[in-house]
Amino acid sequence: MLPGYAQLRWHCRGDSKLPAMRWTVRLMLAVVALAGIALAGCTQPSAGHAKRTGASAHSVAGLAALLAGLRHRRVDPAYYLSLGDSLSQGIQPDPSGVNGPTTQGYPDQLEALLRTKLPRLQLVKLGCSGETTATMIHGGTCGYPAGSQLAEAARFLRAHRGKVAIVTIDIGANDPNSCILGQPMSHIFGCISSRITETERNIVSIMSRLRAAAGQRVLIVGMTYYVPELGLWKRSQTGKELALLTEGFAAGVNQLLVERYHRYGARVADVFGAFKSADFAGATARARARLRGSGVPANVLAVCSLTWMCAPRPRGPNEHANAAGYHVIAQAFWRAIVG
Repeated sequence: MLPGYAQLRWHCRGDSKLPAMRWTVRLMLAVVALAGIALAGCTQPSAGHAKRTGASAHSVAGLAALLAGLRHRRVDPAYYLSLGDSLSQGIQPDPSGVNGPTTQGYPDQLEALLRTKLPRLQLVKLGCSGETTATMIHGGTCGYPAGSQLAEAARFLRAHRGKVAIVTIDIGANDPNSCILGQPMSHIFGCISSRITETERNIVSIMSRLRAAAGQRVLIVGMTYYVPELGLWKRSQTGKELALLTEGFAAGVNQLLVERYHRYGARVADVFGAFKSADFAGATARARARLRGSGVPANVLAVCSLTWMCAPRPRGPNEHANAAGYHVIAQAFWRAIVG
């Protein structure tokens, strides 16, 4: 998840190293501020580019219109194609702390909602834990007959033209990790800056190929990401600073995702908002009492209750959503679909 939980966890195991670490945290804050400027400077596509790529400035029709079209063509069954990283596979830690796929993920819960409208809907999961935008295009993380998740998705969409009701996708959260994990501070800014450009280029390529394979009428819904590193807030002063910097960086990357999804007529599930990720205001008394905290921000309480970040070992700290968190993500997708 954004932007490299394993490295941040190392920084926040305790306060013993805090004095020596403070300069590092402040440098990282400066890096994130500069990265935000770079994100804000991303240019919009020209009309010529949109025409060449088949992009659309408007979302395709909502669920009701798509379902009516499927029924009109007497499509049975219809398909829901799920793409993405570990969240698309419902990854959670087991009692021993080992991550594995579950049937509690947001695609499973969203399928149950969609089945109220399409009883014979079939969910097809192609997601891959650890997938980045680059490996989604080129392969290398999970094995697919077509060589990569994107190629496999495009092949499925072309083979089932007129039978796909919806495509969901979550991708991009794993992209910054290699810039931070085990890297010297002198390396981080240049790496993040180039990675942002690469991620943007890859998202455009992914969405262009998906839209071309699916056609203009298929509903595609992407998502923004929550910020699991907010769970570090309760560990130390360094944890608070790291929570602040990762929220700012995640907000910028999420805005990039929204703009690029919209370029290709996709809707966006506001998972960042559903997890209250930007809400650093004080929490309610009841919520504070439940977590035995004091003055814990609402976004920290949310990530602690909806992920495994604040769970005791060996299951925690773990950035993946729990069943309740996947339910919140599924509901965010549902609102994007029917809204």
